[in-house]
Amino acid sequence: MNTSSYKTTIGLEIHVELKTKTKMFCNSKNDPHMSAPNMHVCPVCLAHPGTLPVINKEAVSSVLKVGIALKSELATYTEFDRKNYFYPDIPKGYQISQYKYPLVRGGELNGIAITRVHLEEDTARSLHDQGDGSLVDYNRAGVPLMELVTEPVIHDAKTAGSFARELQLLLRTLGVSNANMERGEMRVEANISVSKTDTFGTKVEVKNLNSFKAMESAIDYEVQRHITALEEGVTLIQETRGWDENKGKTFSQRVKESAHEYRYFPDPDIPKLDLSLVEDLSLSRLKESMALLPSEKRLKYSNLDLTREQIELVISDFELEGFFEKFISSVGLENVQFIKTGVNYLTSDLRALLSESNTRINLSSIPHFVTLIQMVSNGLITSRVAKDVLKEVCIDCLDPATLIESRGLSQNNSDADLTELVRLVISENLSVANEFKSGKTSALQFLLGQCMRKSNGSANPTLLKVILTRELTA
Repeated sequence: MNTSSYKTTIGLEIHVELKTKTKMFCNSKNDPHMSAPNMHVCPVCLAHPGTLPVINKEAVSSVLKVGIALKSELATYTEFDRKNYFYPDIPKGYQISQYKYPLVRGGELNGIAITRVHLEEDTARSLHDQGDGSLVDYNRAGVPLMELVTEPVIHDAKTAGSFARELQLLLRTLGVSNANMERGEMRVEANISVSKTDTFGTKVEVKNLNSFKAMESAIDYEVQRHITALEEGVTLIQETRGWDENKGKTFSQRVKESAHEYRYFPDPDIPKLDLSLVEDLSLSRLKESMALLPSEKRLKYSNLDLTREQIELVISDFELEGFFEKFISSVGLENVQFIKTGVNYLTSDLRALLSESNTRINLSSIPHFVTLIQMVSNGLITSRVAKDVLKEVCIDCLDPATLIESRGLSQNNSDADLTELVRLVISENLSVANEFKSGKTSALQFLLGQCMRKSNGSANPTLLKVILTRELTA
């Protein structure tokens, strides 16, 4: 099958639960993951007769910040609409959303053009595995939900995945959402069409993709399904499909709705918003409260000669980044080599330690960490010793100089001491020494490791290698 003659077009719709204190239109706590059902509810989010919604300013602010980060056009005027459709998890029989006047228009991220970003309320959660019938938990009903829609300018699953990952990082950096896909805080829908011409083919939407892997796999599957259908002359229909992770394939859910079927009209219970009159939502005020964006951090850290991988590790782990920021502030940006040595330990050994022990970094240990890096840089201790005491320095906040002295771990640079050590190791590993003499150069690395082990990591490895080579070739 020749797939190169087909054009794939993809647009994404991404829903994000915002991290506000209260729900979108009431004072109920925004805690959709509360284990006990229907605890954070009130007459407003349960749609009792006579109740009136009140706009959550924090949610509006969050969406506008996203718009600033995307270099979008921010609305000066906006209004909320009723999106009419019936489903058991929508208590009012309609959803309060935005249609004609979204908060954000245009912009781009990762080179992908954005159509719009608007604000709405989330639905409740239907539970179908709680016995014979279905139950509804309204803790999520009314949670502020941001919807971002891209232009149909994506042409493969990998690009779609890169965009979604960058958006997740941006949302977390701005602090507007945890954007955890496994918990439903970020939900991706992919609109996919395939054609042999420059026109769009039949559009199919795959909904509620809850991981980047699922999204990429679903897109790849749909592209192949479309191409097969077109090759065999099968007519595709515009529909909504789901993704079956176990079977690795999509399945039909329903015929795709059109916008007019939702019968949008302005919500008569919510006043129109002239955002220019709200001082807290002015461009200058919003920018004041925004952290450095991922793109700005990448530029800043690239000037410190960090590798691309190190930069991505730092900016995606906010705890590690906080430690790193305090570290570079304490040593000065001009000390690039010193910073580079420090970040090597942070992004490899310390990050692994934190992951294994599920422990937090102690920010008050910054001076001790600086001392540790100074000791390594000045040749007072080996890299092996630094790694061994890293946990005690950065988590337990112990002074490295005291640790090194009490355990006798200072780097040994004595030719006489190391020569004695080398001769002992050679005598205990004569067969390996003979292998080296016979031309097996890898044997040297084994002997070097034995020397380091016997010295508890305190021997100068560079000098040790010189002495080992000298003794073996004598």
